[in-house]
Amino acid sequence: MEVDMQMVGDAVLARMRGEYCEMPGLKLTAPQARRLWGLDAPVCDTLLHDLVEVGFLRRCADGSFVRADARP
Repeated sequence: MEVDMQMVGDAVLARMRGEYCEMPGLKLTAPQARRLWGLDAPVCDTLLHDLVEVGFLRRCADGSFVRADARP
């Protein structure tokens, strides 16, 4: 059985967005995000970076990730 990695990535991105939408005050460090979503470091870092690049998340001075529309 072949796994379409693009579909897997899209599904994980949708889950990440969903968690941040359901919990608007969610603030996660990269290690916390990896544990929450069961991802390895390179994959999680890439997906977090992608969400920052599209303006959905922003990275705080302490290195954590929050929704871009969250108050500082």
